[in-house]
Amino acid sequence: MSNTLPPIALTPGEPAGIGIDLVLGLWAARNQETPAFFLIDDPQRVAERAHLLGLSIPFEIMEDPSHASNAFSKALPVLRHDFPAYTTPGIPNVANTLATLEAINRAVTLIRTGMASAVVTNPIQKETLYQAGFKQPGHTEYLATLSDINLTPVMLIAAPDLKVVPVTIHIPLAEVSRQLTVEKIFTTAMITYNALRTDFGIIFPRLALTGLNPHAGENGMLGREDNEVIATAVAKLTAKGIDACGPLPADTLFYEEARRNYDVVLGMYHDQVLVPIKTINFWKGVNVTIGLPFIRTSPNHGTALRLAGTGTARIDSLRAATDMAWSIAHRRVKSSDGR
Repeated sequence: MSNTLPPIALTPGEPAGIGIDLVLGLWAARNQETPAFFLIDDPQRVAERAHLLGLSIPFEIMEDPSHASNAFSKALPVLRHDFPAYTTPGIPNVANTLATLEAINRAVTLIRTGMASAVVTNPIQKETLYQAGFKQPGHTEYLATLSDINLTPVMLIAAPDLKVVPVTIHIPLAEVSRQLTVEKIFTTAMITYNALRTDFGIIFPRLALTGLNPHAGENGMLGREDNEVIATAVAKLTAKGIDACGPLPADTLFYEEARRNYDVVLGMYHDQVLVPIKTINFWKGVNVTIGLPFIRTSPNHGTALRLAGTGTARIDSLRAATDMAWSIAHRRVKSSDGR
């Protein structure tokens, strides 16, 4: 484990979900390659869940994470964070909503103060948050509000054999066509292009953009968006010297041979690209919010309430998210050093 960077901050996510199960399992399965991390959570809750899972895990409770890296090999570092209501696994309590969001806020603050290198967010239960008045469509959009700059939040799902970006994210399908604009596609593509260079080390990223309609619109026969909006955005990208192609029929973009021709697919709506990547490699997929001034990754799944406390939740995606956050953090340090 490298000590050149501060540890990673892990948020608890939905207290009734599998987030804590995954963190406990990841620490129990750690090895020399596991990056140091600490959990922002209620120590008593962590101990109770560990007992429920039959895990004998030592904790080091701290008021700040400055000793987390040194403690990590011997104990799970837990940064004290109280939840007001008792949590039963699998049963969300709306009374914990504010504390759930405050854990995310704390993690971002710790990155800005140099006490954490990145944040890995465990899944939140948006339905419960909405009941408490949460106004953002999801995690990605909420994190953008924590930035000091006006930015467009972009969701990139990355797996070893595929990377995808939905241009529109958490909106009804009926709204997609109305929200697709040349500028939105172009901006999303530029953020993606820059992130692939700085965070993933791809010097000359190749971008493939899907069409919106079946067969990419059949040259206007199946809708105007492909020719008038998406093709115009692609032309604008290529005019800047970016290797971008499209609009391309989405139904022929994801088989093995096709994936060799690009580094990322930009789809026009959420399920158009998330269904393929979760089908191809569900457990190694990582949700990365790109374009932020801080590093955020997340497992590629939800809260899995029915699995909480059962010991059956798999740690694969959280492990991948933690490893990817660490990799991006190191790459950014090397880039800032001019190496």
